[in-house]
Amino acid sequence: MTSTKLTYGMVGALGALMGLAGPVMAQDWVPSEPVTIIVPWSAGGSTDSVTRVLAGELESALGQSVVVVNQPGAAGSVGTNSAWTAERDGLTWAAGAAVDLGTYPVLGMVDAQLSDWAVYLHIANVAVVGVNPGSGIETFDQLIDKMKAEPGSVSVATAGVTSGGHNAMEAIAGALGVEYKHVTYDGGQPAVLATVSGETMVTTQLASEQAEMIRGTRIRPLAVLASAPLELEGYGEIPPITNWAPDLKPANNYFGIWAPADTPAEVLATMDKIWTETISNSAALKEYAAGRGAFFDPSTGDAAQAAAAPMISQNAWMLYDAKKAENSPEAFGIPRP
Repeated sequence: MTSTKLTYGMVGALGALMGLAGPVMAQDWVPSEPVTIIVPWSAGGSTDSVTRVLAGELESALGQSVVVVNQPGAAGSVGTNSAWTAERDGLTWAAGAAVDLGTYPVLGMVDAQLSDWAVYLHIANVAVVGVNPGSGIETFDQLIDKMKAEPGSVSVATAGVTSGGHNAMEAIAGALGVEYKHVTYDGGQPAVLATVSGETMVTTQLASEQAEMIRGTRIRPLAVLASAPLELEGYGEIPPITNWAPDLKPANNYFGIWAPADTPAEVLATMDKIWTETISNSAALKEYAAGRGAFFDPSTGDAAQAAAAPMISQNAWMLYDAKKAENSPEAFGIPRP
């Protein structure tokens, strides 16, 4: 997919050379019906909350309603498949984490790989290791000691296989040689609430999903899956996982929306333009990111594919090496990290 900057730069130059009064390419796409974005997780999680902010921005830019529909199931693959099999008219999109999108073919869940999608990213989330304040665990060292002393006994809530929380806990387990009890839910919010209620001891879901509970002292954050501390607005600093696992190289977990790459060219050209002119300057999305410990970093085209690649590579090979994926990442051109 040609990058936004190149596409519009070429159009402007060609128009000037030919002395045209109007644009060289087709007119901007104006949807005749409401646009649907499928969130393949339950309401209230990180994907759902940021997508609802994004939908408001897109409504203004498109001049048409943008409807967010929750369709959870099978680690997000049910809703993603719905977008993949929908009519290719630009009216149906899926939302989520790009790492899921790139890992689904390795897991045999979606018959499409990252390059088969037109990808539009907006923020990058990081995972946090959070515990129930009543668990008796006050430091990350204490948590790891317990996991080593009682293998498989510490319950960790995540939104399921391929979710940001599961990716984070698998990375920790591999780096520090610990075992845990994986408890899955239909989204990030239910996983976080399970830890708040004491149903599970730990959650490793995203900072954006835990932020309010951390600020309200209902979850105690122990570490962030990053190589630098996370400064969470209204709480303070959360130490990086590299304090305990210096060889671990956390990759950014990018979120966005996508449609099949063979969506009509005028639709994608319009979305490219909206991403460059509107989404990249969105005060609402910037505010969302700042309040939830996320990074605001919009991209499209080749830049988006490249930004998502490191996390996909880490996760796909981690799952394959752990015999949790049926297909080799190599079959989809995913290099080993």
